[in-house]
Amino acid sequence: MNKERKIKGIIGRKLGMTQMWDENNKVIPVTVIEAGPCVVTQIRTLDRDGYSAVQLGFGELPNKIKKKGDKIVRRSISLPVKGHFDKAGVSPRRHLMEIRTTDADQYELGSDVTAEVFAEAEVVDVIGVTKGKGTAGVMKRHGFRGLGAGHGVHRKHRSPGSIGQCATPSRIFKGTRMAGHMGVVRRTIQNLTIAKVDAERGLILVKGAIPGPKNGLVFVRSAAKKGA
Repeated sequence: MNKERKIKGIIGRKLGMTQMWDENNKVIPVTVIEAGPCVVTQIRTLDRDGYSAVQLGFGELPNKIKKKGDKIVRRSISLPVKGHFDKAGVSPRRHLMEIRTTDADQYELGSDVTAEVFAEAEVVDVIGVTKGKGTAGVMKRHGFRGLGAGHGVHRKHRSPGSIGQCATPSRIFKGTRMAGHMGVVRRTIQNLTIAKVDAERGLILVKGAIPGPKNGLVFVRSAAKKGA
């Protein structure tokens, strides 16, 4: 992604999928995103930090203190983190993300960023964490066809088959596709079109599907490869 650009972004949650109709009475599948409200917690400048960026915070995080007599035994956030939010003059936030943009100096500490930052028909990228599938075999995880089901085949129909040589080199190469943990990885869906923006309720409707489960954290930003 070209870092010398004006990039807009907002943190939100995936609420689920629904459908709407366009002007030609055609059904469009859309994903509903609860976008923000976010707050500007830090502004990075080229002179001080070496790059220009805006840090956004999302999700209230109460600063709870547990005491045992007169002694503090636990805090919900550490003192350095609390000082970071106090410097910005905002309450603690659960999630923080940065946007590298050339117009970072136009933001103000403590200002709100809502769904109004995006408009209808705008092209965006949506970043999320995929659903966890647990431990999966090679057929589900990598799309292997499995072994044959005819006579002479042991009951290993969903096994991967050979994973390496027995002699030279007598080892398994790194990166060999095998069974293992599936899902819970960061994924970016590029060039999605915004179908509608409901500023009053803080919702953004994006055409198509995005990664993650319901109520999963997502990050909506300006498209990095628009027109490429």
